[in-house]
Amino acid sequence: MTRSSDTQKDRAESRPRDISRREAVSRCSALAAGAALFPADVLHGLASAGSQEAVVPWTNAPTGRGGANTLDWQALTSWVTPTEDLFTVGHYGTPELDAETWSLEVSGLVDRPLHLSLDDVRARPRRNVTCVLECAGNRGFGARFMGAVHNATWTGTPLAPLLSDVGVRPDGIEVVFFGADTGQETIRDIEVTQNFARSLSLDDAMSEDLLLAYEVNGQPLPVGNGFPLRLIVPGWYGVAHVKWLERIEVRDSRFMGKFMARDYVTLRQEGPDDAAVWAETSVGRMNVNSIAAKVVRTGAGYRIHGAAWGAPIDRVEVRIDDGPWRLAELGEGRGDTNSWTFWQLEWDAAPGAHTVVSRAISTDGEIQPEPDDPRLAQKITYWESNGQVTREIMID
Repeated sequence: MTRSSDTQKDRAESRPRDISRREAVSRCSALAAGAALFPADVLHGLASAGSQEAVVPWTNAPTGRGGANTLDWQALTSWVTPTEDLFTVGHYGTPELDAETWSLEVSGLVDRPLHLSLDDVRARPRRNVTCVLECAGNRGFGARFMGAVHNATWTGTPLAPLLSDVGVRPDGIEVVFFGADTGQETIRDIEVTQNFARSLSLDDAMSEDLLLAYEVNGQPLPVGNGFPLRLIVPGWYGVAHVKWLERIEVRDSRFMGKFMARDYVTLRQEGPDDAAVWAETSVGRMNVNSIAAKVVRTGAGYRIHGAAWGAPIDRVEVRIDDGPWRLAELGEGRGDTNSWTFWQLEWDAAPGAHTVVSRAISTDGEIQPEPDDPRLAQKITYWESNGQVTREIMID
């Protein structure tokens, strides 16, 4: 991430209260566009959002919904996304597995390989994790693909103790997760059948937050969200959260399957044209992100609501028109490194046309970039689009 050059100036109001490249842009028709989130008024409570408040629509909001069960954000009234509103993305179809015959294989460079039934998995220590899950292509498809992000509570068993139980051998460095969904791929003129698969380094796989999840929001996983078991990797883009999990394999070399090395790969120019290096990186951890989600009328004026996610959030700043950055008030999710954080800003808006833009700043100083930041403007793939989004609104 690139840090803003005007950080010191803009931080004057920015401690939380309680509570170029034009040519590259033209090459990249899939640069980030806006998304729409609908966070609740968590500081004053949902009950206070009564008849005195009315949403003022954005005048540049995208029309329609982009498939993949993307959220109807303005119908969302909960910090935890309802199960029926969780977005789903599949690559090789949706397998429907029988919980009675399904099993999870844990093998490879381990001393004690295992085959676990669903009952075996459920009998292991149980844990809940509430986390954001965002598609790596969210906002990268323009107005066709919006709202592919949600915040849900997953229940399952931690992965790290299971890996300890099977005894990873000293030469094991990579953990590969295979889904039951398969598809035909042609590689160097050879047609093969491949499972959807992603991998993590052993160090990443041993993170205490990773879950083998069998429930979401207190109910068994829906088929589209990975029944009977899926991987949950807080802090990583959705492609890492392998659904319909059926095999975990420890290896002694880096895994280079399609969805690690050929797809979900970000291509970016580094440096000026006369000394350019084109770098390809596999999509991994989420980037710091935020959105101004909605404006509501209140008894005293107007309030801007939004959400921030992708990293531990230190603060969110909001710019109205060409004014200074103003500090937003953080609400539900504040201090939770895995979930999204709702925020709001009171606004004494004058009649007329206005623009609203937000930027999130992480606890380690990363600032959500402007769309023309070289790290975004020199990117020619749509993955990992997290630029600041300008919203337009008309106040009567």
